[in-house]
Amino acid sequence: MHLTVLGRVDTIAPPVGIPLVGGFVRAGFPSPADDYIEADLDLVAHLIQHPSATFYLRAKGTSMIDDGIHDGDLLIVDRSLTARRGHVVIMCVDGDLTCKRLSKIGDRYYLTTTNPNFKPIPLSGHDCHAWGVVTHNIHVLAPGFSV
Repeated sequence: MHLTVLGRVDTIAPPVGIPLVGGFVRAGFPSPADDYIEADLDLVAHLIQHPSATFYLRAKGTSMIDDGIHDGDLLIVDRSLTARRGHVVIMCVDGDLTCKRLSKIGDRYYLTTTNPNFKPIPLSGHDCHAWGVVTHNIHVLAPGFSV
């Protein structure tokens, strides 16, 4: 999976509140909706814990598709977090940024995916350093929209 760095979080932009409807929406059978607005929700404040260390990246490729990351998705990456086993991380491998899951197989660390078409990448034997941890993935569902 290749990545394009889109930029940093704007830490001086005024908050933008989007109405948050109270209650939950069922993903199964329809139910009566709660017909009121609970509050305004600032997505930056909700999704980003460390604005000065957070970047947006665009995913390219299919290696993480079975992890829910599709070609063209917008990734929110926090560089202040420590990469741990099981995290989806942005790793610089031999000078190239890639998005994979940090895994341990036996006593060695690898970058893995759940897409069977891609083999694990051992961290030993490569020039590697963690660039950040993917905290959120924004995936477009409506045709004709982009993020």
